[in-house]
Amino acid sequence: MIRVVVVDDEELVRSGLRLILGTAPDIEVVADCGGGAAVDTVRAHRPDVLLLDIRMPDVDGLTVLRELSSVPDAPRTAMLTTFDAEEYLGAALHAGAAGFLLKDTAPDQLVHAVRVLADGGRVLAPGVTPTVIGGYLGGRPDGDAERRVASLTDRERQVLALVGEGLSNVDIAGRLRLAHGTVKDHVSALLAKLGGLNRVQAAVVADRAGLVRRCHSPDTAP
Repeated sequence: MIRVVVVDDEELVRSGLRLILGTAPDIEVVADCGGGAAVDTVRAHRPDVLLLDIRMPDVDGLTVLRELSSVPDAPRTAMLTTFDAEEYLGAALHAGAAGFLLKDTAPDQLVHAVRVLADGGRVLAPGVTPTVIGGYLGGRPDGDAERRVASLTDRERQVLALVGEGLSNVDIAGRLRLAHGTVKDHVSALLAKLGGLNRVQAAVVADRAGLVRRCHSPDTAP
């Protein structure tokens, strides 16, 4: 079972997420709480995944995330956000967030995201991607990483472009009509060739290298 803790200042949001995740046979929400109790709750329940509201009135998500950096075997954390919390995204990435989910994420996508996080992956809601790419990682990725795009195969560049759109491996597999395992192998290979970047950093490189724009251009092959 994937053990999950949900942290949000609104009880209705916590109840909704608990209800959605409770429909998955391999996921268990072991606790939910507000920001003030977050660190103690994580220490007590030792979840695999933490869904953490990025902005709360008592103790905000960034503070919780920083405090959890000293906790042994800290959970993989995805920040729950809305479009009006964009200014927090870069700080959350630098503090160790493994991704971002919009609060109106579809139930099936939320379940899938929790599984990806538990498996060591990163999740980035497509609606958040342009903001992250727009500079909230603290500036341009290094030029060496961009130059390494040239070392990718055509298929790897195509996959990288879709990573830049914020698509998951499952979505990329559907878009390119490839097996999920094949896409996972392509992603692992291209991240290694880019210098060991994570998925979010690779999305920034994809945009800065022009791959995302080319992916949308009318002359791009399907």
